[in-house]
Amino acid sequence: MADLQDDPQTTSAVGELEPPTSAPPPAPPDPDPVPDPDAGDDCLDRARSLLAAHPVADGHNTLAKALAQAPWHDLEIGESSLDTDIPRLRAGGVGAQFWALTAEPGCPDPAGATLERLDRIRTLIASCPAWLRLALTAGDLADARNCGRIASFLGPVAAHALGNSLGTLRAYHLLGVRALALTPGTPWTEPGLSRFGLEVVRESNRLGILLDLSGATPATWRRTIDSSKAPALLSRSAAASLTKHPLNASDDLLAAIGEHGGVCLVSFAPDQIERTGPAVSVREVADHVERVREVAGAAHVGLSGTYGLTTGAPRTSGLEDASCYPTLIAELLGRGWTESEIAALTWENLTRVVRDVEFSARATAPRRAASTATIEDLDGPVGD
Repeated sequence: MADLQDDPQTTSAVGELEPPTSAPPPAPPDPDPVPDPDAGDDCLDRARSLLAAHPVADGHNTLAKALAQAPWHDLEIGESSLDTDIPRLRAGGVGAQFWALTAEPGCPDPAGATLERLDRIRTLIASCPAWLRLALTAGDLADARNCGRIASFLGPVAAHALGNSLGTLRAYHLLGVRALALTPGTPWTEPGLSRFGLEVVRESNRLGILLDLSGATPATWRRTIDSSKAPALLSRSAAASLTKHPLNASDDLLAAIGEHGGVCLVSFAPDQIERTGPAVSVREVADHVERVREVAGAAHVGLSGTYGLTTGAPRTSGLEDASCYPTLIAELLGRGWTESEIAALTWENLTRVVRDVEFSARATAPRRAASTATIEDLDGPVGD
């Protein structure tokens, strides 16, 4: 009791309030996180390592056209007047490239222009055997990768370069062309596939030619996907739900591409990916890649740098030339993409479609002879 009586602490009487006690001072606010300057470098280093193991199979490069504007060039050492050369392709981690041969709409001689571009690319491949290898089959694709070469596919060619002739399609195939763009501007692709257009699809399936639906009219792509025995691709499209552009794909088209085993190769072209103004960066490209993946599926999205331009042409910030693929991969890694997702995006999805188209051709060819049909036989007289 004495101890209690001597306790200096007192208590308030019943009904009285306890005297206020001083509260501890508030803790200082946490400082704003300081960005790690090395984080971006770490992602870029990871991106380069991933591309060494899983290189880029790219769907569209127009170097064949650009070379006509740069008659004196050295692509093996490096060419400052172009955005594509061997050193930059290798720095970008490119392991396979589709070299576009498409003649422009309204070209007075589309077949002649296509053959000129085909000759330029075949000459380029022959002049750089240490770096490039012509690819005609999925086996050639694998062989080129195993030998450290860039597998070089010829195509697409534009529909109007066929001259409404299946014989011309077969001639292109003999010259190594492996992709056909079903672009508007022919009597059999606009407004939709005619009976002759369906015959072109069947003959392409028999030959093992990939059908490119970038820029195709809705009636054409729907009928192509419904009738084709092989998956189709979009060689240079982005998501129309994010950016309206004639080459971009609607959600309906992306969903159909995914459902039928095809692939959409996302374009880097600034006019196809701009959303809020003329300043376009790698982030907008990544947004389109993720939108295509969301709609079509992770197994149905790939890359299309749309390089092959002269210096000074409009380019996306951060993706100015063919050495810049690691920048996009670093952006996706920063968004949480895994190694397996990156590998599917860069290499596996497009190369799977190449294999599937070839397999379909092998299954079809023994049961179907070369078609001798003409557009007049199937669609009637064609106007001038």
